[in-house]
Amino acid sequence: MLWVKAFHILFVTSWFAGLFYLPRIYVNLAQAGDPTVRATLLGMARRLYRFMTPLAALALALGLWLWLGYGIGRGQGWMHAKLLAVAGLLVFHLACRHHLRALTAGTSRHSHRYFRWFNEIPVLLLLLVLILVVVKPF
Repeated sequence: MLWVKAFHILFVTSWFAGLFYLPRIYVNLAQAGDPTVRATLLGMARRLYRFMTPLAALALALGLWLWLGYGIGRGQGWMHAKLLAVAGLLVFHLACRHHLRALTAGTSRHSHRYFRWFNEIPVLLLLLVLILVVVKPF
């Protein structure tokens, strides 16, 4: 179980690195005027999204293994809240894909300010998950 937990933490951490950095690229894309800079940033964003998606899948698979296979948190309120936060992270991940497609097509209507606020969502969800897992308030 400790190996599964260790790799779960590794993949969650790696996934979050992408969730933190990808919207920062979007901020720069929303401000980019130079087509060369824009093309470079779009390439970075596409590669990062392709890299972080399997990390998310592995983090989720190992988390399910811990939950269903070892019974960690089963039937406890904090785990239900954590699962809801993880669902929010999945929605955020898919929203990143939506924004990437819009930015690639040139149809995004969002400003750099929007993406700066958008960038804060995974920080808040990470804080919530950490409090739920460590403190187990209910």
